Amino acid sequence: MITGIEVGNVPVIAVDAGCLPEAWEKAVIAVWENGIDVATQYDKPSDKPSKDATVMVSVADPFAEPRIHKNFPGGPEELESYRQEVVDGIHDHWIDPAAGKWTYTYHERMNAYSPVENIRDADSPKPFMAVDQIQYIIDSLADCHFTRRSQAITWMPTADPKTDDPPCLQRVWCRLVADGSGGMKLNMNTHWRSRDLYKAWFMNAYALTNLQQIMAAKISEKIGMAVGVGRYVDISDSLHIYGSYFDNAAVEVEKMRTTPFTDRAWESTHPAFEMMTEEACQRLKQDPDWYAKAKG
Repeated sequence: MITGIEVGNVPVIAVDAGCLPEAWEKAVIAVWENGIDVATQYDKPSDKPSKDATVMVSVADPFAEPRIHKNFPGGPEELESYRQEVVDGIHDHWIDPAAGKWTYTYHERMNAYSPVENIRDADSPKPFMAVDQIQYIIDSLADCHFTRRSQAITWMPTADPKTDDPPCLQRVWCRLVADGSGGMKLNMNTHWRSRDLYKAWFMNAYALTNLQQIMAAKISEKIGMAVGVGRYVDISDSLHIYGSYFDNAAVEVEKMRTTPFTDRAWESTHPAFEMMTEEACQRLKQDPDWYAKAKG
């Protein structure tokens, strides 16, 4: 469904899919064909304007197979490194804005949220204790299955507007729903300020749904009831394809338009995917910075 395509409006696009690879392809095609042309703050003089829209992607079963897209810009090693960054915080030690390094990771913002006034000042006061918002979601849903308050935020209005690279992910919201078989399902919504659809969306969704699965298991332990993974909904105010890589994206978009997504998808149990993921896990265990060093 597409609305708001009148001149002067940002198009609003709704995408429904059964699994992650299908969702990514449908979103790419929809934004490529219906997004408005908008310049970005990262453009070079020779770059074309980006394609941009407000998009809501609904994935009925984020763990349905095939779960892996073979052609997203990256690979199993990068995917596993990013998953561990979001879920386990393996790159939280890169956060050192006072030294000109990273200003955040999603893991740090969600698991140890502690707003400051000046993020680049190592001595800036931290007036609040760090909050583990993921644990809060788990505890609050275990205490009241139907609460509407189970969420985690990333934005620091005291500091983020002043930085060059503020968080794209803004909020994670979760709710439990009875599954009709005596158990529950954890539904998750993620809300994004801005998002690179072509290069980042698939890795983002893969990592966040893995977090969804982990949270469901922890809630299940606390309440003594089966809790599975429910639908995943992904909402972006600005979901875009940068003009700087239109040439590469155009080749993939043509495949998406003319052949089924299953031609470019793997089941998560595919031997090649499992082998490369396991190799990445072992190297990251020895050195969390391994993949970043390999990429130079």
